[in-house]
Amino acid sequence: MTIKNFERIFDKSMTSAKAHECITYIESSNGNFSWNKGYGGKDLDTPIIMASVSKLFTTTCILALQDQAKLSLEDKITKYFDSDTLKGLHIYKGKDYSFKLTISDLLFQTSGLPDVFGEGKNNLNKRTVHEDISVSFDEYIAIAKQLKPHFGPNTKNRAYYSDLNFEMLGKIIEKVTNETLKDSYQKYIFEPLGLKNTYLPTSEKEFIPHSFYKDKKIFRNNLILSIPACGGGVSTAREMMVFLKGFFGGKLFDKTILEQNQLYKPLQITMGGIHYGCGHMQIKLNGIVTGFKDKGSIIGHVGMSGTFAFYYPEKDLYLVGDVAQYADPGMCVRLAMRLALGAN
Repeated sequence: MTIKNFERIFDKSMTSAKAHECITYIESSNGNFSWNKGYGGKDLDTPIIMASVSKLFTTTCILALQDQAKLSLEDKITKYFDSDTLKGLHIYKGKDYSFKLTISDLLFQTSGLPDVFGEGKNNLNKRTVHEDISVSFDEYIAIAKQLKPHFGPNTKNRAYYSDLNFEMLGKIIEKVTNETLKDSYQKYIFEPLGLKNTYLPTSEKEFIPHSFYKDKKIFRNNLILSIPACGGGVSTAREMMVFLKGFFGGKLFDKTILEQNQLYKPLQITMGGIHYGCGHMQIKLNGIVTGFKDKGSIIGHVGMSGTFAFYYPEKDLYLVGDVAQYADPGMCVRLAMRLALGAN
C-alpha cells in the first residue's frame, strides 16, 4: 500500500469532465495509516450531502433498538402501520403480501417493493433532475401502490433496491421510540460518537450543501427534507469516517448481527452488480478490473449525489468521500473500487 497509488487514482479520476469537487479520506482501524485529498475546494470538514449513506444511520437505529429488545427484525410491519397504509402495497402474481412483510424484509432490501424513485414514466429521479421536489411519506406509498412489486418477500437470492424500504424503517423507528428520527440519530449515533457536524436537517433554516448535475450546481433542499431515513443526512468526510468505524467496529450496536448475516443478495441489474445485506451494500472486487483475481469486497454504502462510505476488511481500511455529481451515480462507486484496489 502506497500513498502514491492513492494520489495517482485520485488525480486521474479528477480529470473527468464531471468532476468539480471531491474529497477522499482513507484510514486504517487504528489510525496508523491515514490519507486524504480534496479537489475543487473540498476538504475533510466541508459539509456534504450523505444521500443514501444515510441508510447506514437508519440501520444503526434499527439494530440498536433490537439490542434493547424494543423491536425484532422478525416483527411484521403490521405492528407499526395501519391497514389503510399497507392495503394493496404488495400484490404479486395475484397474492397479497402487504400484511406479511417484516422489518427484516425492509432492512435487507428483500421486500420486493418497487423503487418509487427509479420506476415509472415520470419517476422521481427524472423529476429531480429538473426541479427540487417535495414528496410526503403518504405520497411515496401512493406511488408504490401504482407500481408492480418484483417478487414475493424474501425470495431466494433476490433483492431489489427501494428507498421506500428505508422510509418505512424510519417511520418504524419513530413509532417505537415515540420520538423523531432526528432525535434517534442524536441519541444512538451523534452523542455516542461525539459528532458535532453531522445532522439530519428537518427545516429550510438548516444548511443543506449543493451538488452538481453535469456542469450545473444544484440545490435539492426540498428533496433532502423529504427523504430523511433513506437519504437526508448531512455530514463531513471527517465525521463519516468516525461513524463508519463505529458502525463496523461495534461501538453502536452488537456487531455480531452483521457477522451472522453475511448472506448478500444481488440487487437488480441496474445497480451494476452490487449486492445487499443487513442495511448495507457489498461490492465484490473481481472480474475484468482485477484480472479475474478475487481481491475481496468492500462493504458500506453509496449515495446518488456521489457520496461513499466503505470498509475494506481484507486491508483493514475505511474509505469515505464525495464526488458531488448526480449525473453519474457510478462515479463514486468506481472511485471507491479503484482506491480499494490501490491498496493491494
